[in-house]
Amino acid sequence: MSEPIKLSYHVPGDDFTRAGEASSAVKKTLKKLGVHPDVVRRVAIAMYEGEINMVIHAHGGEIEVEIHPDIVKMELRDTGPGIEDISLAMQEGYSTAPDEVRNLGFGAGMGLPNMKKYTDDMRIESELGVGTTVWMTVKNE
Repeated sequence: MSEPIKLSYHVPGDDFTRAGEASSAVKKTLKKLGVHPDVVRRVAIAMYEGEINMVIHAHGGEIEVEIHPDIVKMELRDTGPGIEDISLAMQEGYSTAPDEVRNLGFGAGMGLPNMKKYTDDMRIESELGVGTTVWMTVKNE
């Protein structure tokens, strides 16, 4: 694999039945490529958490994935309300999810912390009223 494999996904907003489709597709692709199971698991968890955040908070978004021989890069973009306080949002248990989302079993405040935990690098840029972009990488070693 000399050129990176590039994958793009649209995450529909407010649709919990389809949340996770992108991370499942990437997981299948990584498995077919023979990527180490731990790397596959970490990418799938981080992406799934990002997808759920997009569905809960941002009415969906776009995900771009690049699979290189030594690293998997993910970029998650949305045009949602933005994150008011990123450092607060990174704290385990902090959540702004509405009650109806929590009643579905989501919104426990572990999304961003898990995204950071399962990646080798994560960066967030967010602007209120404009949206949020999250970049994550997982080393394939």
